[in-house]
Amino acid sequence: MSVSLVAGLGNPGKAYEKTRHNSGFIVLDALAAKLGLAWKHEPAFEADVARWDKSPGTTWLLAKPRTFMNGSGRALRHLVDFYKVPVASVIVIHDDLTIDLGRLKVSTTGSDGGHNGIASLLEHLGDGFARFRIGIGAKHPPEIDLSDYVLGKFLPDEQTIIDQQLTTFVDGIRLLIDSGSAKAMNTLNRRSP
Repeated sequence: MSVSLVAGLGNPGKAYEKTRHNSGFIVLDALAAKLGLAWKHEPAFEADVARWDKSPGTTWLLAKPRTFMNGSGRALRHLVDFYKVPVASVIVIHDDLTIDLGRLKVSTTGSDGGHNGIASLLEHLGDGFARFRIGIGAKHPPEIDLSDYVLGKFLPDEQTIIDQQLTTFVDGIRLLIDSGSAKAMNTLNRRSP
């Protein structure tokens, strides 16, 4: 049986719901809802996990680390080790402020770009996982502290854009799961006009 993993990054708890930094949780929740999957808290993995038996012999685990952003790599390391998931079979959904709000990009290498969750993953897993990057736009106003911006909730008009794009994001992840990163990058990374 082959096991692969798709993880959404975010911070647990009510206070962080609908914040920009929780874009990974938001999109993964939408995928789980579309697939009719139920979340289960798994203390051993420090994560909420949903299991998707995609086809006979092929299982995908959906995971939301409960470690807070800076410890994301630790939680995913537990899952990767236990289920013997190759790092190349891991997809991580996360916010990215270098991408315009509501756009998405897929990549498989690169630095953490100042993202603490990705820094934690690179530390615990190494590089080579697929990154499904959700655009949250550059911080505004420019003088705002970066952590205040990413931990802030989407403004109503921004939330509308995210809500409108959720289907596109979920379809994009399905494409990445079904067809792999090369095809997903080719299709999804073209900027729409």
